[in-house]
Amino acid sequence: MTSIDVQNLTKEYGTRRAVDDLTFTVRPGRVTGFLGPNGAGKSTTMRLVLGLDRPTSGSATVGGRAYTTLYEPLRHVGALLDADAAHGSRTARNHLRVLAASNRVPHRRVDEVMEETGIASVAGRRVRTYSLGMRQRLGIAAALLGDPEVVLLDEPSNGLDPEGIVWIRELLRRLAAEGRTVLVSSHLMNETASFADHLVVLGRGRLLADTPMREFIDARVRPRVRVRTSDATALKAALAGHGHAAVEHGDGYWTVSDARVEDIGRIVSGAGVPVLELTADQGTLEQAYLDLTAAETEFAAQPQEA
Repeated sequence: MTSIDVQNLTKEYGTRRAVDDLTFTVRPGRVTGFLGPNGAGKSTTMRLVLGLDRPTSGSATVGGRAYTTLYEPLRHVGALLDADAAHGSRTARNHLRVLAASNRVPHRRVDEVMEETGIASVAGRRVRTYSLGMRQRLGIAAALLGDPEVVLLDEPSNGLDPEGIVWIRELLRRLAAEGRTVLVSSHLMNETASFADHLVVLGRGRLLADTPMREFIDARVRPRVRVRTSDATALKAALAGHGHAAVEHGDGYWTVSDARVEDIGRIVSGAGVPVLELTADQGTLEQAYLDLTAAETEFAAQPQEA
């Protein structure tokens, strides 16, 4: 099994502790979303996993080995941390050829990953002429070059257009379905919710959550049922008779907190209340994330006084 194992990982820069005794495991076969406010330690943790920084204490290994001990590491681990990593004067094709040669990756993979990431038509252009989205695609191509078992991507959707965002979402799902270990850092909650199976959440360098995404949301956002009816009086009376309170919203629907659709459905059906809409109003990842990290945000705007 090729997993990323972080054990009691700590990194200090002078008097500042960027990563504080972290322990978690990123397992294969699923996409793990890596979340946390600015300054939470996500990028530092990824750099420690990749051997770009040395930990103050603890360890970060891939498949039980430190990244720096891997022979031809691009064949084992692919990573995108910085879309500007490629030299601007090189063409995309030459950038990938250099990486391939240094890790004994067959040159045919260069053309394959350029096709896969949608940059084959601009492979002969110098990287400095690329847009941010094109540089992101090039960075992802480099991460996939060695056909690695482990993939780490930091904000891969940054700069991508809507078509590109759909593409990266499908790519991440496919990589996980192939049994690879996939760790993706992102600030885009709605986008993370579309591809992540599991979440690791940091705050001020500490582990706040390590859990399946649906469990993360359900534990922090109260379930609600959304109801639309042509007889609000009958709805309120029926619900009140079973200990439920309905809250009216401006666009003509009602919500019932701490309730399940099937329970509310039985109540209103038994009372003969006309129902135009009855759905589960599931909580979102954004709501759950903000609830968890509200006290962990290092950089936040203060509300303006009137």
